Amino acid sequence: MLSYIIRRILMAIPLLLGITIVSFAIMKLAPGDPASLMMDPTISPADKERFMERYGLNDPVHIQYLKWLGAMLQGDFGTSLIRKGVPVIEMIMNRMPNTILLMVVSTILAILISIPFGVISATRPYSKLDYSVTVTSFLGVATPNFFLGLVLIMVFAVQNNWFPTGGVATLNAPFSIWDRIHHLIMPAFVLASADMAGLTRYTRSSMLEVIKQDYMRTARAKGFRENKVIYKHGLRNGLIPVITIFGLMIPSFIGGAVIVEKIFTWPGIGLLFVDSAFQRDYPVLMGLTVISSVFVVIGNLIADILYAIFDPRIEY
Repeated sequence: MLSYIIRRILMAIPLLLGITIVSFAIMKLAPGDPASLMMDPTISPADKERFMERYGLNDPVHIQYLKWLGAMLQGDFGTSLIRKGVPVIEMIMNRMPNTILLMVVSTILAILISIPFGVISATRPYSKLDYSVTVTSFLGVATPNFFLGLVLIMVFAVQNNWFPTGGVATLNAPFSIWDRIHHLIMPAFVLASADMAGLTRYTRSSMLEVIKQDYMRTARAKGFRENKVIYKHGLRNGLIPVITIFGLMIPSFIGGAVIVEKIFTWPGIGLLFVDSAFQRDYPVLMGLTVISSVFVVIGNLIADILYAIFDPRIEY
């Protein structure tokens, strides 16, 4: 298992390197001059030249990239152009716990709801319950996060005042776990909705195939109860394709967090990304891109490990 994990990590290194190259090139091609955000507009041409020389902005692009990559590998992502002197890594780390909390709760919510409903739907195919789960799943996939978020805010926050419209906690209120949960419910549900619907459909399709297998009929012939046959013998094999989808949920959660955090003013890295994009704060954008890429690679690594654990046909 250890050698399998090491191989997967080594395979991820060139992928991350390629992502940094593409991201750096995109930032360089983006409109606007980062130097104009850092300098006084009334600065003299000579001072401007010294400024460009000091920060290496006159260097060739590949030299700038290598300097940035070397500093990043040492944990230095530079400083923000808008928030003068504030390290990028500090800004990201201050927001990271909120995003991780939102992603973890959304993932757990999606798994706890989608897998049981997918199994129930597969064990009662073409029933009213199956049709209801199918229709709900398609609606979940088809409904954009921003639209669902705005609807929930209008219905449950504005009209009925059941939940807050946004934020991570009540302003100037003492710390309370219930208060945090109260603020977390709507954004977590919205972020989980699309993946919840997709996982339900994948679980149903996978379990329908497993239920037809010979070993399932053999288990029933031995007199095992139906619940034991489904959940002990069938579910483990039925989850193998679903695990692959789980690895792909990480990028969708990160992408969805950008929208959800903006709608619910959730102070995470998604909201920081949107604000930095509007302000052309390129060092922050680069840092967030790299951190998000690491999350995606880790998510796929976890999926590979779980795939190997659940599927005995995978050789380490």
